[in-house]
Amino acid sequence: QVQLVESGGGLVQTGGSLRLSCAASGSIFDIINMAWYRQPPGKQRERVATITRDGSPNYADSVKGRFTISRDNPKNTVLLQMNTLRPEDTAVYFCYARIRSGTWSDYWGQGTQVTVSS
Repeated sequence: QVQLVESGGGLVQTGGSLRLSCAASGSIFDIINMAWYRQPPGKQRERVATITRDGSPNYADSVKGRFTISRDNPKNTVLLQMNTLRPEDTAVYFCYARIRSGTWSDYWGQGTQVTVSS
């Protein structure tokens, strides 16, 4: 049984910073891509940032220059450092990973709330 568990969400003022963490656990043989998505209130889920196994990042235009994604392969974790936060960054943030546990499958965390007050 593979699980993704996020932590680090919360309430912050405009211009502040938060760091999200996501740890994958269980019977894991390999992880390719890891990513962060978010779902703002009343909107669809959207991709925030992805990172490949070798550490190559890719960002949504809305967060470029403010967010940094990184991963620790031995610990099966992915991080999202969020700086210069804006009210429009308010959302539930979800961790995603493509994991081989027997077979390749997509896994999602339960989500963590990030609220940016103006």
